[in-house]
Amino acid sequence: MSNKTTNFIAALLLIFMAVLAIGSITDDSLTMDELAHLPSGYSYLTQRDMRLNPEHPPLMKDLAGFPLLFIEGIKFPSEIKDWKEDVNGQWGFGNEFLFKTGNPADKMIFWGRIPMIALLILLGFYVFRWTRELFGNKAGLLSLFLYSFSPTLLAHGGLVTTDVAAAFGVVVATYYFVKFLKDSSKGNLIKAGVALGIAELLKFSLILLFPFFGLLVLVWAITKSLNFKEFLRIFFRYVGFYILIVIVSFAVIWAFYLYHTWNYPPEKQVADTGFILSSFGSGTLVNLVVWMADKPILKAIGHYFLGVFMILQRAAGGNTGFFLGEISAAGWKIYFPLVYAIKEPLAFHTLLIIALLYCAWLIKKPFWKEPIKRCHYWVKSHFAEFTMLGFIALYWATSLSSNLNIGVRHLLPVFPFTILLVSGITTIWLKSPFLKIKRALIIFLLLWQAYSVIAIYPHFLAYFNELIGRPERGYLYVTDSNLDWGQNLKRLKKWVDENKIDKIYVDYFGGADTEYYLKEKYAPWWGTRNPEELSKGSYLAVSATLLQGGRGEPVPGFNQPSGYYHWLDNYTPVEVIGNSIFVYQIK
Repeated sequence: MSNKTTNFIAALLLIFMAVLAIGSITDDSLTMDELAHLPSGYSYLTQRDMRLNPEHPPLMKDLAGFPLLFIEGIKFPSEIKDWKEDVNGQWGFGNEFLFKTGNPADKMIFWGRIPMIALLILLGFYVFRWTRELFGNKAGLLSLFLYSFSPTLLAHGGLVTTDVAAAFGVVVATYYFVKFLKDSSKGNLIKAGVALGIAELLKFSLILLFPFFGLLVLVWAITKSLNFKEFLRIFFRYVGFYILIVIVSFAVIWAFYLYHTWNYPPEKQVADTGFILSSFGSGTLVNLVVWMADKPILKAIGHYFLGVFMILQRAAGGNTGFFLGEISAAGWKIYFPLVYAIKEPLAFHTLLIIALLYCAWLIKKPFWKEPIKRCHYWVKSHFAEFTMLGFIALYWATSLSSNLNIGVRHLLPVFPFTILLVSGITTIWLKSPFLKIKRALIIFLLLWQAYSVIAIYPHFLAYFNELIGRPERGYLYVTDSNLDWGQNLKRLKKWVDENKIDKIYVDYFGGADTEYYLKEKYAPWWGTRNPEELSKGSYLAVSATLLQGGRGEPVPGFNQPSGYYHWLDNYTPVEVIGNSIFVYQIK
């Protein structure tokens, strides 16, 4: 296949993905994390003050906030308590900014999401580009097809959140770092440093790249040396280069944070930092970050490390969630493997199994015969592939050890590398014998994946594969950002209007303001409220996350209210909005 034809097909796939993503966000209401991210981004650009949402780096929020600068008449509520007095008053400020100040909320939300889709498409370009460089045109197109029809990427690529941005940071930073190792020119060193800095400005979990790239330097030196003396020479040479790359990356981080803390009052930054980190484990580190908070040159880096420490606290602390009929705040060890198994297309799982089996077959000799020599040769000749496998292993290991079980989206940084490797190995497998059968199987799997994803449009967030009976049964297994993140409130409003319902009680989980959309038809409800307060014939809408949170069996040690929605077990929903909001009529 010629490069011209390949590029044309790749462009069509990316355009089609963009159309799907844009179409899917049009009627989506604000999801939970967007309530903090989008208003924060606008505040950074207009106020140069990062007091809101410091637990996430600023770059992704800057991108989302940028289109809002061109919307006339946006009011910034600088006099409210959430902005002036509260410590990280992101939720109250976000609600006030979007829904209470007279600003055009839906217009702001839509345009704030467009740069996220642009980032999704740019990541697809890098996946295609790197796959083609390693495995050729056909593999590049296969990887881009699988990327374009990934329900998780489509679901989160159109939201103002950090997960697809994190995947972008991993791929681009790793791409340019590996490129530098192969050609250690000054230009490649600067590109690697800038890319690493950009990655760190997208999500704090990517701090893993610092030790990971250090490990790659060690492995690179081993593969390039013939003896110990040569190893030391190469190793220390590249360690020096790596230190320069890290310095460049922190220069990028410092420059961004300098802008974002320029108008942040030093006394408030000190007070906020001390309060937020009051429960952090190491007093020495906390004191250092607090000390940096009012130093003109250091306050920018101090604010960066505040965010790093906050995310470490969050990962260790966990989050209350529902999983397989249970409710827990400490997480489950099998959470990510099982959620990944049921949230990704079976067609892709099949391709992954084929790739793994073929790799096993390619090891023609027993692995225990000359394993060091064989591994050394493979890593030396397939260093990029080794890098991707290494990051996949590292990220899966850290995810499995985390107590923060709130969605398959947290695995998104490994998606591009998994797709890339599966595509490359699959195209190598496509040869004699049985070539026609293999081609027919691949075509079938690709059509299956495309159909299963398009069929659920525009509800990509609610995608579940055939293992559990598709999206209608997803709520029985897992909720939160896997299914119900608040995206269907506008669709609930449409249903209420179409059915001429005068009043509806709502227990809503998400970032949108229920009263803003339902107005006088809205009546507040919460799970622990006495159901006898509902009159006969009244309507009740409950988000799946809250519904299952009130039905799940508490694990040992869980001491929060539970079981408060079991009374709804006797009811059948009259409607399920977007697979995530359950509507009941009380009898």
